[in-house]
Amino acid sequence: MDIQEVILEVKQLETQFSSGGKIVKAVDNISFHVRKGQVVGIVGESGSGKSVTSLSVMRLVPNPPGRITNGEILFKRKNGEITNLLTLSDKQMRTVRGNEIAMIFQEPMTSLNPVFTCGNQVMEALQLHLKLTEKQARQRTIELFNEVQLPNPEQVLKAYPHQLSGGQKQRVMIAMAMSCNPSLLIADEPTTALDVTIQATVLKLMQRFQKEYNMGMMFITHDLGVIAEIADYVLVMYHGKIVEQGNVEDIFLNPQHPYTKGLLACRPRLDVKLRVLPTVVDFMEQSIYGDIENSQKSVEEVSMGKAITESEIKAHNQKLQAQEPIMKIENLKTYFPVEKNFFGKVLQYKKAVDDVSLCVYPGEVLGLVGESGCGKSTLGRSIMRLVEPISGKIYYKNQDILTLSNEELRNIRKEIQIIFQDPYSSLNPRISVGYAILEPMKVHNILSSDEERRERVFELLERVNLNKNFFNRYPHEFSGGQRQRICIARALALNPKFIICDESVSALDVSVQAQVLNLINELKAEYNFTCIFISHDLSVVKFMSDRIAVMNAGKIIELDEAENIYHNPKQEYTKKLINAIPKGITANKNISLNL
Repeated sequence: MDIQEVILEVKQLETQFSSGGKIVKAVDNISFHVRKGQVVGIVGESGSGKSVTSLSVMRLVPNPPGRITNGEILFKRKNGEITNLLTLSDKQMRTVRGNEIAMIFQEPMTSLNPVFTCGNQVMEALQLHLKLTEKQARQRTIELFNEVQLPNPEQVLKAYPHQLSGGQKQRVMIAMAMSCNPSLLIADEPTTALDVTIQATVLKLMQRFQKEYNMGMMFITHDLGVIAEIADYVLVMYHGKIVEQGNVEDIFLNPQHPYTKGLLACRPRLDVKLRVLPTVVDFMEQSIYGDIENSQKSVEEVSMGKAITESEIKAHNQKLQAQEPIMKIENLKTYFPVEKNFFGKVLQYKKAVDDVSLCVYPGEVLGLVGESGCGKSTLGRSIMRLVEPISGKIYYKNQDILTLSNEELRNIRKEIQIIFQDPYSSLNPRISVGYAILEPMKVHNILSSDEERRERVFELLERVNLNKNFFNRYPHEFSGGQRQRICIARALALNPKFIICDESVSALDVSVQAQVLNLINELKAEYNFTCIFISHDLSVVKFMSDRIAVMNAGKIIELDEAENIYHNPKQEYTKKLINAIPKGITANKNISLNL
């Protein structure tokens, strides 16, 4: 394999956006190159400029408000010519996209056209760029669907995007990207929204294609754990600049820039239990002149300074489990009809929650982990009676929730709150965030006047590290991490005793995720609530939880203390979840630090 041949060279690239009369440099004078057969990972938080870099290479920066103001993007074409992509017309650029440079986006549902079948969308690229007949394109699409290991390729050919799972849609996107044998593949956060097991499968698939086709690849992500799985060379971006670059081993084993150290440290570790997750702030200190001063501490030093001993964990768990449970679930079943006959009789059910029994102790965090479709979110919603179970019992403080009238249920919901996965869809876009927090207090007659409630909202905003002046702003004016903090503040407004966190950090950058997880732990200690923490990521659940319940096909298949689940898993399914976690690279190869 010839890895000396440079197929993409970016020189002094600058991309600007105009916003509110101000100019923002999203990409600020960066230079790098990608060789044939090489995977270059670009890592950084949201807003670091990594996705704008990929859009600049593809000439897809929306104009207005954005435009490329400086630099060269030199690309080696299939015919051997080296072309500055910035000099091509729109028509010429369309012959490059898809054919010579392909791109896989973060969210396949928004990348695939909902009104065309998946087969048609791949066939269109083949017919446009390779001039295949419809019959040839159809045959090649079936071959591609086989190559990306899609079940029943003939069926997927006729299926619309909404009929496929997230992992299947991403495989269709990979098939489409590979259809014309491109020289360069750009993958922009292609696994962020996927379960860890599906993520692992998709990463292996992309690696296989990259090696077979000897492509260059730009792989963009916020997660250095994922970068370690796939990249040869790493660029770390911060505020539009490349602050560090090097071979993947050098970046992991000897990071130089404080921002890189922060990104490495904020993934939950698997070898030890930490009280608090390190964050980027632990490594980056602002001088009085606003410059970044490098903390001299290593990732290991900062992390191990926050570790909890085994004896502390044991004593804490014994204390929790010596109490009477605050919630007991017995033989709970929640089924959804999936097939009915002509007369409306249900012929087949989806058993989302299938005979589940468990208990939760006061002050405990019970982790609930499993892949998408295992029933964990339905279990959380069943506890809240947002979906109605068909049988079973849910005792909260010895009162069966399933027997309560609507009025009684409304009263008990003051004590049991839920924080959903997507904070944007949880907040009404037409209501200011301050009123969104104030409204439940008004509904439940908490405090005697709106003025007192307003003061309480100010307190809650500041408690979740937001400015009280944000009261009159709307959800679209905030980042994902800020919106999730608003949802946490809203859940706390009623001073609940029990909170269900349903995938509440899975859509966040690892650095923001660390901040939110630390915040939930701080608030739990302060407000003394009990929590069910739902996630597909076992490393996050292990950090947060006292005990972990592993769910598969609607059933709890394993339940034990968090450390036991990780170090001594009994079920093959649990082992599969653990093995799918990106482990990173460590100096001692025998220890999985998950950095």
